[in-house]
Amino acid sequence: MKQVVKNLMVAAAGLTLAASAAFGASAQEARTLDQLLQQVQQQRAAMQRIDEAREREFMSDRADKQALLRQAQQQLRNEQQRSTRLQEEYAQNEINIANKETELDNMVGTLGEIFGVIRGAASDTIGRISTSIVSAQYPDRHLVLESLAQARELPNIGELEELWLALLTEMTESGKVARYQGEVTLLDGGSEVRDVIRIGAFNLISDGEYLLYNDATQQIQPIARQPAGHILRAASNFENTNSGFAGVFVDPSRGQILSLLTQKATLSERYHQGQTVGYAITVVLILGFVIAIYKLVTLTAVGGAIRRQLKNPQNPSDKNPLGRILKVYHENPNTDAENLELKLDEAILRETPKVEAGVNIIKILAAIAPLMGLLGTVVGMIGTFQSITLFGTGDPRIMAGDISMALVTTAMGLIAALPLIVIHSIVASKSKSILHILDEQAAGIVASHAEKKGA
Repeated sequence: MKQVVKNLMVAAAGLTLAASAAFGASAQEARTLDQLLQQVQQQRAAMQRIDEAREREFMSDRADKQALLRQAQQQLRNEQQRSTRLQEEYAQNEINIANKETELDNMVGTLGEIFGVIRGAASDTIGRISTSIVSAQYPDRHLVLESLAQARELPNIGELEELWLALLTEMTESGKVARYQGEVTLLDGGSEVRDVIRIGAFNLISDGEYLLYNDATQQIQPIARQPAGHILRAASNFENTNSGFAGVFVDPSRGQILSLLTQKATLSERYHQGQTVGYAITVVLILGFVIAIYKLVTLTAVGGAIRRQLKNPQNPSDKNPLGRILKVYHENPNTDAENLELKLDEAILRETPKVEAGVNIIKILAAIAPLMGLLGTVVGMIGTFQSITLFGTGDPRIMAGDISMALVTTAMGLIAALPLIVIHSIVASKSKSILHILDEQAAGIVASHAEKKGA
């Protein structure tokens, strides 16, 4: 409609301009009134023809616009019908979907519960496989089960077979001893390829040492602290065995016990936990051993000299106790038996301190060692109560150092006392045997001298 009005305005403006131009030209050319009238009539007829042409053009355009309007109205009716049809189809589809869901639930039945069991089994299998030592030889086995564990729809036959194969492989490999080439990450940060022996799902052994599988980094690493020597020897013998049977120690906890070894204190660390009291007990033990060794050496030498002197009693020597006692006898051949006995007892009394020197010191040190251990216990408990007073009992590790000192010093005192007591017994027995020989020989000399006098 706006376009039609615009065309009419343009046409009117054109007619006005044409009439003005024609009137101006006629006014200039007409000489008489008749001529002017004739020109006006001519112009009027021309303008009528122009108006008729424009009217016909306008009517033609109006017919076209009516056709376009009818066409647009028909398209609107078609789209409205289509919208109505689509709404009806959408409502019907909603009904169909609800019916299908109900039908699906009825058809699934107990499969939903089975699906939950399968997802749970897949999750458990992934956890077991990812931490298993078998994964050190066969890595990335858990990846195929992750989609099954995270699925939101029923599994297919292929996925169920993957779960079955994963469980079967784990069970089968758990009963095998396998040797394979594996990359071992060393403690110094490097890595090397080694021959690794996998004992079921329990242990990894290489180069005579136990290895651990770190499931977080998927790396094989030697443990920082290996087990006792006989356990390592058994592992080395097992590794070098090519036929027959060989014994080996296994970790039934699948590496957890071996992992705890890295946190276990060594004998040296336990020793240093005794601190000052423990060091003092060590000094006592070493001093007792030094004295005991010195006494054993000297008493053994004295015993040997006495045995040699027994073979030659007629030639007494000043270099051994028995020789000095015999010399007293030879210096008093005419003395009566009672005086000779007194002189010999005096000689034995002079030899006794030399023989027994240091023996009682060993005994004293053996008695001091457990008392020092008790002292360490008291000091450790005092430190423990101080820690409790300052920090409370929330963290036992705060008290662990003082408690370790208390227990370690007690053990060190007993450990030092036991060998000192044994050594004291040996040294005392050896010194008593020497004194017994001296008493025996002195008594024999007195008896022989009395017989001579009586005769």
